[in-house]
Amino acid sequence: MKEALPLSIKYWKEGDRPREKLLNKGKQALTDAELIAILLGSGNREESAVGLSQRILGAANHNLNELGRFSVAKLMRFKGIGEAKAIAITAALELGRRRRVEKALERFKVTSSASVFELMQPVLGELPHEEFWIIYLNNSNRLIQYVQLSKGGITGTLVDIRLALKTALELGSTSIVLTHNHPSGTLEPSDADKKLTQKMKLASESLDIRVLDHLIITEKSYFSFADHRIL
Repeated sequence: MKEALPLSIKYWKEGDRPREKLLNKGKQALTDAELIAILLGSGNREESAVGLSQRILGAANHNLNELGRFSVAKLMRFKGIGEAKAIAITAALELGRRRRVEKALERFKVTSSASVFELMQPVLGELPHEEFWIIYLNNSNRLIQYVQLSKGGITGTLVDIRLALKTALELGSTSIVLTHNHPSGTLEPSDADKKLTQKMKLASESLDIRVLDHLIITEKSYFSFADHRIL
């Protein structure tokens, strides 16, 4: 005897349908799978949009940050996910990431190394290559701008100290925070990291610009030169 196929969402009770549930109960009432199901609109012959969404989330360990790293091609490996649906999921998750960054920018003031991590983790934490960014601050330690200084490979990136300080002078910045990521996940600063920090600090001091900290950022944690008293 054949198993009955899951009912299409349109046959569910109205209160259980994701779109109607959002309208009647609010967006907070929906699970992650239900929100993704709204993006999909439909599932496949064997499962509803919600069931398919649950399977996709399962492949990402039910972690939206991990799902955000799925490529369009990887999403299309799931039965029922074509290019358009894969792009819709990718776009929605990228909007969520950008919203998190903008929210951090709105209130950003350097109060601790943790505050820098909160700002820069969405920018650097999940990259497969290394990037070096500088946060430019005013005399109240509030954000003026943050700028990508260089982009490299898996194991390193080159940094132009003169360019970094030229930008600081143009912005009227009185202090800066150095940040870069380690795609390998290691938090231990390399000898090159330490030498670069000292060179940047010495060059900045001659212009009355303070280097407040240098953070090495990974997906889930960070290393602060200032916290470890090696700045």
